[in-house]
Amino acid sequence: MKDSANLIVPISAIGNLEQVTDSQLARYAELIYHKTGIRISPQKKMLLSNRLRRRLRETGIRDFEAYYQHLRGLPPGDPEWNAFLQEITTHETYLFRDEAQWQWFQRDYLPQVAAEAQSGRRPRSLRIWSAACSTGDEVYTIACCLAGSLPNYQQWNIMILGTDIGAGAIAQAQAGVFGERAMRLVPEEYRRRFFVKAKDAAIWQVAPVLKQMVSFRQHNLLEPLRVPPFDLVFLKNVLIYFDLASKKRVLEHVRALIKPGGMLITGAAEGVSELLRDLERLNPWLYRRPVPARPAEVRR
Repeated sequence: MKDSANLIVPISAIGNLEQVTDSQLARYAELIYHKTGIRISPQKKMLLSNRLRRRLRETGIRDFEAYYQHLRGLPPGDPEWNAFLQEITTHETYLFRDEAQWQWFQRDYLPQVAAEAQSGRRPRSLRIWSAACSTGDEVYTIACCLAGSLPNYQQWNIMILGTDIGAGAIAQAQAGVFGERAMRLVPEEYRRRFFVKAKDAAIWQVAPVLKQMVSFRQHNLLEPLRVPPFDLVFLKNVLIYFDLASKKRVLEHVRALIKPGGMLITGAAEGVSELLRDLERLNPWLYRRPVPARPAEVRR
């Protein structure tokens, strides 16, 4: 750390800090936007201050200005960047959030792909991407639904990928440990089948049967993801934090990874329908990539 003697102060002194100034907010907002594409509005002043204060306590850096200068001097891969972005971009999440979407997934989508596989119209394989997966709640919800609703799922080649910008979030997701608050909407049957409760605490561990379906990696949605395309992409409750230019950039990368006939699930209130006109809109949060028409047979 550069000039550490001038940056570090006793932790007790940090508690007296109030909020970032308007000029500091503007500079932090520009820094965050440059790194993530996320816009921090002036209304988030208190939230940003609280989250920055946690980094000050963790690092011992004396104030918001010193921490800003410290970040600017760090190389892109420094662990403190990951810790900072983790604080800024992490939002509350929990398993089985947005009930209507999981009902569709289990009652409509999975029976349809099962029938297509049974008739030989598709292979017994599914590739699913949970973009901005945070601590893995969505990924393990997907795995629960597959194990609970897809007949003979053990005979399928299933790959569920979760990505997030935060290295800390990915580490938590890989651990697969959740508290009661995150588990509150998980059906009792799924709790018994797919999670193990700690004896002395209200903590639940994901069972191996789910973990074998999933993988996680750190990824910034502003950058392309170099992997084969997916049957289904979940991109929920994240685009609301992006401005128009960043939304377009993210959606360009996501579109490229949806198979023809594949689905995209968004948050219901993200307002991206105008940016997805090339996809078939099935309802406010569900889109399908069209299958290219086959060339008409040439008549002899």
